[in-house]
Amino acid sequence: MEYLDTTIIATALPQMARVFATSPNALSLGMSAYMIALAIFIPASGWVADRFGSRTVFFSAIVMFTVASVLCGLSNNVVEFTAARVLQGMGGALMVPVGRLIVVRSADKSRLMQAISTITWPGIVAPVVGPPLGGFITTYASWRWIFLLNVPVCLVVLCAVCAWVPNLRGEQRRPLDLAGLALSGLTLTSILYGADLASQPGTNPLVGLSLVALGIAIGVVAFRHARGHAHPLIDIATLKIPTFSVTVVTGSITRIGIGAVPYLMPLLFQIGFGLSAFHSGLLLLASAVGNLGMKAMTTSILQRYGFKRVAIIDCAICGIFTIACGLLTPAVPLAWTLFVVLIYGITRSMQFSNMATLAYADVPSPQMSAANTLWNASAQMATGLGIAFGALALRAASALNGEGAHHAFTLSDFRLAFLSAGLLTLVSIWGYLGLASNAGDKLRTGH
Repeated sequence: MEYLDTTIIATALPQMARVFATSPNALSLGMSAYMIALAIFIPASGWVADRFGSRTVFFSAIVMFTVASVLCGLSNNVVEFTAARVLQGMGGALMVPVGRLIVVRSADKSRLMQAISTITWPGIVAPVVGPPLGGFITTYASWRWIFLLNVPVCLVVLCAVCAWVPNLRGEQRRPLDLAGLALSGLTLTSILYGADLASQPGTNPLVGLSLVALGIAIGVVAFRHARGHAHPLIDIATLKIPTFSVTVVTGSITRIGIGAVPYLMPLLFQIGFGLSAFHSGLLLLASAVGNLGMKAMTTSILQRYGFKRVAIIDCAICGIFTIACGLLTPAVPLAWTLFVVLIYGITRSMQFSNMATLAYADVPSPQMSAANTLWNASAQMATGLGIAFGALALRAASALNGEGAHHAFTLSDFRLAFLSAGLLTLVSIWGYLGLASNAGDKLRTGH
């Protein structure tokens, strides 16, 4: 529900704007409000789960998210929609991280690889499936059903939660670090909103980049606060674990590069190729097929070749095929276009599953909640920055090619944008080279 709603809403903005008698740009406030709510409340997810119990929080978060979804579907103006999106963001900020925490706490190390592989596929597939699904719903039904369809899903999920999810709590009762909550929220909000603002056409990019710089400065203060606090909300001590540190730091750089493609690719097909939104979505299904197909092989590949080797080789292939996406033109044979998109989907799936599994390989049980909080906060930030990076790279490419702010993007612009995303992905390989050759071996059978 959370991953689909995040990606599907963009296709409904034109229809929603007509109903609300406003412009699609004005509705971007609702998307920004959701993003900010996630940034503020994700850091508190681990503390809340430890204090009140993971099942209680997970159950409540699902209810909150669904109620907010209904309010979104019943909204009649921008103010109502934005308020509902804030509530939805609060639910999503607890729902996904706490759900992941339940899994990593409950699964034995021997089954953690399979468990993580299973729970990561919605986040990998949703950015690809969301746009065509949203286009279908808004074309043949109403945009309101994008949100209202969450209700039957919620009822089924709540029954499953009551039947199977344990109510796990932290081993010690920690006070809430309010200063840490404020600093982490300001850090994530400034960076995400600033990057989004810098990427928007018609705005001064220096204003957005200044907000990013401010967010980084606040992040330094938050880091120092966490280092000196007895019970920090975000425990940076987990970064001393080499395998976890690589997935957070290097993994975020990789995620930004890879995450720019789901933003750039639909625009390439619609603006560069002149395809309709529906036909563009059909081409993107090749990436979804790659994502899902790789899921069946992820565990066996990691078991055979190990985390370090897979991270380096897969990241290299993904970076190369990201660059190859920018070389596609309407004259390229359809089979080659589908092949390029398919390989990107396969390597994207493999890399994200690899990092999500390796992150928890060496984290001891008492630090699992803290590690999960930091990992989810960094993943959320990197995902948002990936979209902003793609938009900013496209805007910069247009400026380098001497085109005006309102000029339609050309194939040359997309070529440079994909090149930037691919190079960033390739640069991140340097971080994986520092991994030990036996990194994560305790998750592999026979090692």
